[in-house]
Amino acid sequence: MLQVRKAQERGFADHGWLNSYHTFSFADYYDPDETNFSVLRVINEDTVKPGMGFGTHAHRDMEIVTYVLEGELEHKDSMGTGSIIKPGDVQRMSAGSGVTHSEFNASRIKPVHFLQIWIMPKFKGIRPSYEQKFFSEEEKRNTLRLIGAPDGRDGSIGINQDTFIYATVLDGNGRVTHAMAGNRKAYIHVAKGTLQVNGLSLVAGDGLKISNEKEIELIAAEGGEALIFDLP
Repeated sequence: MLQVRKAQERGFADHGWLNSYHTFSFADYYDPDETNFSVLRVINEDTVKPGMGFGTHAHRDMEIVTYVLEGELEHKDSMGTGSIIKPGDVQRMSAGSGVTHSEFNASRIKPVHFLQIWIMPKFKGIRPSYEQKFFSEEEKRNTLRLIGAPDGRDGSIGINQDTFIYATVLDGNGRVTHAMAGNRKAYIHVAKGTLQVNGLSLVAGDGLKISNEKEIELIAAEGGEALIFDLP
């Protein structure tokens, strides 16, 4: 089964300093039919103005993955971690028993555009932890690059859940396939451009819920970038 979640159907909030699109129910946006998909709880597409950001706030029992598309995001947290997240970087923060952090646009000139993804954890109350790794565009070009896995295999970030995240950048005649095992589900989020997924044309911001399919096929069409979530 394939179910498209069009970009314009998402929730939207304009806070002046922040524009945020919500794939699933979040903050003041609530849709009882779009609260989560499997353990995937949040995909927010955020654009933050220069010098602005999210002040210190708390999280617990959530796997939070940040994927920067343009610009630079500055992160600080109560674990003593501080970093600048740039395009190609993937950050994972396991909130576990509780953590506070802040996120600000590191530039005074350019906006920062990024995806923030929340995955419900397999185990609650774990010790909070942080991880950040870089994946070049060439690593993702016309192939599926594993960027997140329960065991952190193949140089990916570790995730406290039975979830695998792949990234791909397709261009030219680029085509990739992903086999679906057993009763697993998948979600695809198109971050940039235009792609065809199992015969459906998807543009930036679109998502696709997938269940009871044996294989996923992505074709470049006009070319673009996408994340694939292989979910329990």
